[in-house]
Amino acid sequence: MGKDLVILAYSGGLDTSCILKWLIQKNYDVICFMADVGQNEDFVKAKQKAKLIGAKNVIVEDLRKEFVSNYMLPAVQMGLVYESRYYLGTSLARPCISVGLVKAAKKLGAKYISHGATGKGNDQVRFELSVYSLWPTGKIIAPWRLPEFFNRFQGRSDLIEFAKKENIPVSATPKEPWSTDENIMHISYESGVLEDPAAIPPNGIYKMTRDLQHAEDYPIVIDINFEKGLPISIRIPSGQEKALLVTDPLNLVETLNKLAGQHGIGRIDIVENRFLGLKSRGLYETPAGTVLHVAHLDLEAYALDKEVLRVKKYLQEKMADFVYNGFWFSPEANFTRKALELSQETVTGTVTVHLFKGNVTVLARKSTTSLYNKELVSMDIAGGFSPEDSTGFININALRLKEYARFTDQN
Repeated sequence: MGKDLVILAYSGGLDTSCILKWLIQKNYDVICFMADVGQNEDFVKAKQKAKLIGAKNVIVEDLRKEFVSNYMLPAVQMGLVYESRYYLGTSLARPCISVGLVKAAKKLGAKYISHGATGKGNDQVRFELSVYSLWPTGKIIAPWRLPEFFNRFQGRSDLIEFAKKENIPVSATPKEPWSTDENIMHISYESGVLEDPAAIPPNGIYKMTRDLQHAEDYPIVIDINFEKGLPISIRIPSGQEKALLVTDPLNLVETLNKLAGQHGIGRIDIVENRFLGLKSRGLYETPAGTVLHVAHLDLEAYALDKEVLRVKKYLQEKMADFVYNGFWFSPEANFTRKALELSQETVTGTVTVHLFKGNVTVLARKSTTSLYNKELVSMDIAGGFSPEDSTGFININALRLKEYARFTDQN
């Protein structure tokens, strides 16, 4: 009787390398799956390492274009920001990676999918809810939630000892005293020395963005073009930077990451509420995402009906929660996504932004679909507006305030 096949979400690091060996020792055949979502990873080296440990095969799938086009840019279109600050870089990558995992599992006839997410974090929820949505009959092996695993490996030192015993290569350089998650949209930093919210982050921790004292001394002006809320191109006029027009979504994000990163744009240091109810401190840098969100927010205010904008803001907060909590493929997220996309019918135009020393400043915006009426708002032209109508408008709105004042005076 053949062994059951497991598809392991593999990173090449200590945890998933030890999990790979542990699964093999538990008598599973294991194929490693590595998703390239733009992280700085030596995939050839990681592949060799996995095969050396005993993986039957290693699949490396380039999902960068899919991640940008189907997750990151739609998140900009929908205005997704968790708890008003976090642009969801890790949260958006998980459903994208899960699609690749499930496709591999179905194609290869695997019985299980396994991952190295911890029992306290959000990622275990995101991966597993996505997998079950895409593959209802699938099964998950989550070692960090199994007593036989977490009682044996209670910390990094236990993993290192196991790795040495099993001849698993361990990085010669000491591991940074925090954990990172990286993709083309962002890098997150948490745990370790960052677990104390009062601790100032170590110098040199950030990788995508420069410290402000080392940022460029000249500003960059960029035109960002949107179509129905989606960023479709950027144009850089001639100036300090070479004149440039970028239309490919992946290249657009890469270009903005470079330019915004040079100006130290997109860093945040926050305490957030995890889905499991824990609070955690995280550092994030999202250079391109920050610029795109700022520009999109400005164009929305210009192009959307006032009440549609307010309903849309309520829905985008709900959608941000769905994404953060792992419900990208849920019926409520599908419904909300369609409503948010519908709200963007008039959000087409160009926003001109100025990048300089950590700041994204909107300089101008234009749109042929905007509800802005220059004549109606003008101080010099009546434009069909009757000033005397404002008297009745004010009187009606004042009724409630007068009654409240009369009541408080009597009491």
